[in-house]
Amino acid sequence: MNWDQIAGNWTQMKGKIKEQYGKLTDDDMTAIEGKAEVLIGKLQERYGITREEAEKMANDINL
Repeated sequence: MNWDQIAGNWTQMKGKIKEQYGKLTDDDMTAIEGKAEVLIGKLQERYGITREEAEKMANDINL
């Protein structure tokens, strides 16, 4: 997963990410703004998972 590309195209990418991870809110997507670390934290929070699991989810995003 190339986070530089995701950050650069965040407006287009956030819809796909939200579709894949439906528990993320619009406010979450605004806070994330293409930052991997913030996404990982939000995934942990919303899905109640470990950091390692959230990192795997973030790296497995299908765009």
